[in-house]
Amino acid sequence: MSTVAEQDVDWGDVDPLALDRQVCFALAVANRAVLAVYRPLLEPMGLTHPQYLVMLALWGDAPMSVKEIGRALQLDSPTLSPLLKRLETSGLITRTRSAVDERQLIVELTDAGAALRAQAERIPAAVVQRLGVGLDELEELHSVLARVNAAALRAGALGE
Repeated sequence: MSTVAEQDVDWGDVDPLALDRQVCFALAVANRAVLAVYRPLLEPMGLTHPQYLVMLALWGDAPMSVKEIGRALQLDSPTLSPLLKRLETSGLITRTRSAVDERQLIVELTDAGAALRAQAERIPAAVVQRLGVGLDELEELHSVLARVNAAALRAGALGE
């Protein structure tokens, strides 16, 4: 059974199943391309892109609980735990039980993790330059993607 919104779409003469018209395809290709731009920038820092995202969250708001990091990155605990373990092994973070609630694991930056921020500050400009798209266009893309993600979250597509 289709919804009213699905019935109201007028595709005209366009094939709604044409590969080059699919949002999912464009996003998948863009995701691979953007991650390929980040990879050589993150390698000298010893970070993968998912680890970089964790560090971004922590540079903005450490200390954080594992649950808070998961919520910020929209990742579940089984996905997040190995990332945190590798960052801890690398000496960038520490994980300790909360004194208030032993069920909570608190993640903090080490001195090395905090110092890595200075090196990371060069990444956004390098990414913008390598993508060859204006900052205003990237900000608009970010805004549209944020609305898409929020709609997917409301629809229950991202869990929570």
